[in-house]
Amino acid sequence: MKNLVIFGAPGSGKGTQSDLLVAKYGFKHISTGDVLRGEIKKGSELGQTAKSYIDKGQLIPDSLMIDILAATYDALCPCEGVIFDGFPRTIPQAEALKSMLAERHTQVAGMLELQVPNDMLMERLINRGKTSGRADDNEETIRKRLTVYEDQTKPLIAWYEKEGLRHAVKGYGALEEINAALCEVIDSL
Repeated sequence: MKNLVIFGAPGSGKGTQSDLLVAKYGFKHISTGDVLRGEIKKGSELGQTAKSYIDKGQLIPDSLMIDILAATYDALCPCEGVIFDGFPRTIPQAEALKSMLAERHTQVAGMLELQVPNDMLMERLINRGKTSGRADDNEETIRKRLTVYEDQTKPLIAWYEKEGLRHAVKGYGALEEINAALCEVIDSL
C-alpha cells in the first residue's frame, strides 16, 4: 500500500494530478478541500465551523482536520493506497498524520511536491474562480491563502526532506508531462 502526500501551493494542480493518479494506480483520494466543501454543502456543524475559517483564508484547526481525516481514511481502506491532497499543511499535522498511519501499521511512502511560480498560481486561481464559482477564489482571499502557505505550509518541504520522503516535480507545463514526472517518482517508490 502506498500512501502519498501531494503537496504544493493553492492552485498548483494537486486535485487535477490526484485524479490522474487515481485513474492510473487505483489509489483512493482524500481531498480535505472536497471533504470540507461537502460538509459545508450539507450545512453540518463541522461545515459551518470550517466555513468560518475558509472564508477568511485561514487553516482549519488541526484537531478537527485529524478527526475528519482518520474517519475518511478508515472508510476507504483497505486499498492500493491513498493520496492525501491538502493535508498536511503544517508540521504538527504531518506529525499527526505519521502517528495516525503508524497506528494503522502503515506510513507515507512519499511527498510529491508540485512546484509552481507565484504569478502562475495567482492566474490559475483567479481563472478557476471565474469557472468554478468557488467563493475562496477571489484575489483578496487568494493573496491571504498564498501568505498562509508561505508562512505555515512551506516549512513542510524541509520536514519531508529530513524524513527522506520529498520528491519535487515541476508543476507547470503540459498536464501529461507533469503526470509522467509524478508517475516516474511513484514507480520508483
